[in-house]
Amino acid sequence: MQKVYFDSAATTKVRPEVITKMVSVLEEDFGNPSSTHGFGRSAKNHIEQARKNIANYLGVRASEIIFTSGGTEADNLVLHSAVRDLGVKHIITSKIEHHAVLHTVQEIESFTGVEVSYVNITEKGAIDYTHLETLLNSSQEKALVSLMHVNNEVGTLLDIDRVGDLCKTHDALFHSDMVQSIGHLEVKLNELNVDFTAVSAHKFHGPKGVGFAYIRKNSGLKPLIFGGEQERGYRAGTESVHNIAGMDEALRLAYENLDEEKAYVLDLKKYFIDVLKKDIPGVKFNASCCDHDYSTYTLINVCLPVSQEKAGILLFHLDINGIACSKGSACQSGSSKGSHVLTEILSPEDLEKPSVRFSFSKYNTKDEIDYVVDVLKKFMNE
Repeated sequence: MQKVYFDSAATTKVRPEVITKMVSVLEEDFGNPSSTHGFGRSAKNHIEQARKNIANYLGVRASEIIFTSGGTEADNLVLHSAVRDLGVKHIITSKIEHHAVLHTVQEIESFTGVEVSYVNITEKGAIDYTHLETLLNSSQEKALVSLMHVNNEVGTLLDIDRVGDLCKTHDALFHSDMVQSIGHLEVKLNELNVDFTAVSAHKFHGPKGVGFAYIRKNSGLKPLIFGGEQERGYRAGTESVHNIAGMDEALRLAYENLDEEKAYVLDLKKYFIDVLKKDIPGVKFNASCCDHDYSTYTLINVCLPVSQEKAGILLFHLDINGIACSKGSACQSGSSKGSHVLTEILSPEDLEKPSVRFSFSKYNTKDEIDYVVDVLKKFMNE
C-alpha cells in the first residue's frame, strides 16, 4: 500500500536541515538563555540571531518579533491585550476565521461586553469588502479588524493591502492571522498597514510548539503571561531555544527556495484539479480554490458526488489506503460538527456531500495524485 501525505495545511514534514540544526542546539547550546554565563549567552545568541533573521525576512524591526508557542498563543496575546490595553471596544472579524480567533473573540465578548461584528462572506469564500467598509464607517468606538491572510480550509486569499488601507483610513487596528501564508508567500510587513500577525513554524516545515507574533513598535500592548522579562517583557518563561533555532532555519530555507518550490507545488495543484475534473464526474471545487489569483497554491477543497451512505466512511477509506487528508481543519477533525467555514459558503445541497481538503508540499509528486484519484474512483464505483 502506498502512503501519501496530503495534509500539509495541518502540519508539514520537518526539513532534514531543520532537524540537524535543532539537534545541534540541543546537544551543544543547552544553557538557559536568561543565564549570564557562557552557556546562557550561547543559547541567547541563537534566539536573538533568529529574531533578527525573521525580522529581516519580513522587513520589520527585530524588537517587533515576539516568540510564542505558536499561532494560537499569538492570536490570544494580540486580541486579549488589544481590548485590555488599547481601548478596543469593537472587533470586526468573519465567521470563517480559524477557531484560534473565533473562540477567542467569543470569549472576549462574553466577559467584556465588547461589540463583535462579522463581515459578510461571498460564496467564493472571500470577504465582502464593501460590507467591511460599512462596518468601519458605522463603528462609534475604537475598532480592531481580525481577518486571516489565507483561509486554512478553502485557501481564499485576503486582499490584505485593501483591508489594511481601509483600517488606516478609519483609524482601526488590523490583526491578521498569517499562519497559512508566512513561509509560503512573499510578505513584507513594513509595506502593509498591519499592526499584528500570528505565525506558526510547523506550517512551513519547521517544528511544532513554536511561532511568533509580530507586534508593531509602540503599539502599547502588554503581556498576558507573567513571571519574567523574557521576550522584551511580552511573554514570561524560558524560551524554547532549539525550536526557535529550528523555526529560523525553516523560514530561511522557505524563502531561499520560495520561487522554485511555489512553482512546483502550484503545478501539482493544477494537475490534481485537471485529473479530478477528468476522472470524477460531478466533482466541485469549493470557494475559489481553482482560481489561482484568489487562492493559495498549497491546497484545494473538493466536494465529492458521494451518496450520504458512503460519505461517512470516505475519510476512513482514504486512511486505510494510506492517504492522509482532512475533512476540515485538523483543529476540528476530532469533532462531529461540520466545517464552520463550509457552512458559511456552501449550499444546503452541497453541505450534504463530503468535502475534503487536500494540501501539498515540495515532498509530494504527481504519482501520488494519480494514486489518490484512483482510490477515489474505485470507492465511488463500488
